[in-house]
Amino acid sequence: MRILSLLPLLAALLAASPAAAWELIMVERPGCAWCARWTREVGPVYARTDEGRRAPLRRVDIDAAPAEVTLRAPLLFTPTFVLADRGREIGRITGYADDGMFWGLLGAMIAKADRAADKGETVP
Repeated sequence: MRILSLLPLLAALLAASPAAAWELIMVERPGCAWCARWTREVGPVYARTDEGRRAPLRRVDIDAAPAEVTLRAPLLFTPTFVLADRGREIGRITGYADDGMFWGLLGAMIAKADRAADKGETVP
């Protein structure tokens, strides 16, 4: 009987938890000027944005790419930003030109993932 009384609480906790366990993986290499530019222009504010809270940033060297993430394609250029959900790539931004481009592409990637999740689909 005690277990049955806990079911409503468990259901409420599961409903309140986010549907995705996202992270944004920034793949970089030493001496990458575009990586340094991203670090100056976006790095200081990323974690304080809605995007940064939904997909916390993890930085990795291109030569030590995360083996626990299933990638759609090899990582060839830096910076590359991989949006991953529970260890599976769901989107990618290759390169960095400026903060406007970055935020626009990241926003579009997150919106696409949200639409798929709303339909009960996985992101292609």
